Order: sequence, then structure tokens, then C-alpha cells
Amino acid sequence: MDEATGHREGGSPASYLTPAGPARAETVVKRSRFVCDLEPVGTEEAARAAIERVRAGSREAGHHCTAFVLGPGGAVQRSNDDGEPSGTAGLPMLEALRSAGVTNVVAVVTRWFGGVLLGTGGLARAYGDAVRTALATVTIARHELSVILEATVPHAEGPRIEHALRGRGGLGTVAVDYTTKAVTIRVAVSPDGVPAAEALLAELTGGRARFEPTGRAWVRIGP
Repeated sequence: MDEATGHREGGSPASYLTPAGPARAETVVKRSRFVCDLEPVGTEEAARAAIERVRAGSREAGHHCTAFVLGPGGAVQRSNDDGEPSGTAGLPMLEALRSAGVTNVVAVVTRWFGGVLLGTGGLARAYGDAVRTALATVTIARHELSVILEATVPHAEGPRIEHALRGRGGLGTVAVDYTTKAVTIRVAVSPDGVPAAEALLAELTGGRARFEPTGRAWVRIGP
């Protein structure tokens, strides 16, 4: 099993990109079929489980080459040529993921040999192109490291304040909990957006309520 591992340098990022969902794409090169299955994953265990699912569904294929990138900064990067000449499959796949700037993703390219040898250069291009083709079909989502703010407001004011917060750009309502006497509202904002969120709540409540930070979390932004 020829597996390569890489680590990116630098500090923790404020955001990262990942596919919004799974994708599958097929390319044909000199009668060889290359089917790329792409899937968002959060852990190495999930990545390996996804690889095994693809492998189990097409065991008659000649090769199931793989690459995955994990972590907000892409700290975990692995690839596997699965019997293809060293460096001709997993690494080109990994480079395709790196070039797209995505992480928390696994790619499996299943190959059915078509009877024509492609050579090392041809194989590398084919495997990399298979991943790029799959990436081109999927929506890319951005996740931001957000501050979670929490406030409690009177029950009667909850719906009005919730509606105003949901309609304001840059604020993502994480949860709204209604009880018989009060409403707890949690919103996710970028660190730079905390002062604006606090000012908005003060405006909506006449200064009677205020947000308190309760932690940080990765929050999906956009599609």
C-alpha cells in the first residue's frame, strides 16, 4: 500500500472550502473508464469508510485510487495509487484537490482498463482530470470560524427580534429556544461582526438585552 502524507504550513485559517455534497463524474481516455466519486467528510475514519463503500460497489474494477484532505487548514493529506505506477494516480488526484482549495473531502477514482496503455504521464493526467471533472459538477460551500453569541429576551419580544436578526446580512441564527417566560437567541457571527451584532440587539431592545459570547464554531456560509 503506497500512501503519501503531507502537511501544510501556517496558522489556523478563518474559513475553508468543501464540497456541499457528494458528486460522481466519468471520463474516458483511450477506452479506459475513470469514475471519480467525491464526498465531503470530517474525519479520516469517515474518509476510509467512503473509500470502502466505493470499493465494495465495484470490486471488478482494476484500481480504486484515492486522495483526501482533512482539517480547516488541510493538515491531513493522504493519497494511494492502489497498484498503479507510483505517483501516477493518488498524487495527481491530491494535487487536483489542493489546487481547488478544498478540504474535508475524499476522492476515489475507479479505473476500468480499456486495453491501451496510457504511460505514466497519461495516467497522471487522467487521474487528475477525473477529480477536476467531479469538482466542476459540485457546489462548493464555505465554512467560517464564527463567534457564537447568546442573549435572553422577553417572550413577547422574541418573534420580532428573531425576525429582525434572521433578516440581517452577516448574522446566522444558530438556535432559538422559547420557554413560557423568555426566549434564548443564539447567533453566529464573524469575529469582526461582533460589535455590529451587539449594537443591533441594543437597538432592537432599547438596550435592555445584550449578547454574551459562549464559544466558537465552524458555520457553513452560502449554499
